[in-house]
Amino acid sequence: MLILLPPSEGKTAPVRGDALDLASLSSPALGPTREAVLDALVAASARPDAVDVLGVGAGIADEVARNLDLRTAPTAQARHVYTGVLYAAAGLDRLTPTARRRAADAVRVVSGLWGLVGPEDRIPAYRLSMGVDLPGVGPLAAAWREPLREVLDARAASGELVVDCRSATYLAAWRPERAAQRSWVQVRVLREVAGRRSVVSHHAKHTRGVLTRHLVSRRGNAPTTPRDLARVAGELVGTELLAVELDTPAAGPATLSLVVA
Repeated sequence: MLILLPPSEGKTAPVRGDALDLASLSSPALGPTREAVLDALVAASARPDAVDVLGVGAGIADEVARNLDLRTAPTAQARHVYTGVLYAAAGLDRLTPTARRRAADAVRVVSGLWGLVGPEDRIPAYRLSMGVDLPGVGPLAAAWREPLREVLDARAASGELVVDCRSATYLAAWRPERAAQRSWVQVRVLREVAGRRSVVSHHAKHTRGVLTRHLVSRRGNAPTTPRDLARVAGELVGTELLAVELDTPAAGPATLSLVVA
C-alpha cells in the first residue's frame, strides 16, 4: 500500500537538530533534482520580488526569507514538520511503534521541494508549492514528473494499491501508467446536508487525514485492492463517516468517496 499526501502549507520550524543532509532522505534517486530545486529556491527567495515569484502573500514574507537558510537550518522528522488540518487528523507524530513502521513504508508526501518525503525523513521548514514556476527550473510539476516516474512507477506497476489523497496541484506531478491504474484510487470527500452532497475543502483535508491514520494504525492486513480499501474505510462509518462509495470505471483510476455530515 502506498498513501500519497500533499504537504501542508504551514510547517513547524524545528528549533534544534542537525542540518539538512540530502543524501539521507528516502528515494535517493531524486537527489539531483532535489539539489537543483533547492538551489533555485534559495536564489528565488533572495529576490526583492520573492513573494510574487513563489506565489504567496506578503504576510508570510518571513517564511519565504527562511528559505535562504535551508541548507543550515535545524531539521526534524517530516511527521513533526508538516502541520495543518490533514496532518493533525493523521497524527503521524503520535503513532504506536508498529503503526509508525507501517507509515514509514506506506506514506509519502509529494513535495515541490523534495519530490517525495517519508515521515521519518529529516527536513527543515520551507515554503514552496508544486504550482510554482521556479526560475532556473521551470514549472515544478513538470520538473518532477520524470524523476517521480523513476521512483513510483515500479511500485504502482507491481500492483501495489495507491491511495491518492493529493490535491490537483500535486496530482500533476505524477500519475501511474495506464496499465497500473487499476490499483490507483483517488480519494474525494463529500459533505451531505439535507440529503444534498457537495465537494468540500476543509473537511476534505481532515477526512483524508482520518483515513490515513486508520490505514496505518488499524489491526489486520493492509488493503490490496480498491474494494479492500472501501471495506476498510467502511470501518469508519458511524463514527467519522456517513457513507463510503467506490466507483471503479472500466478505464482509469477508481474513486473512493467519503461522505461526511
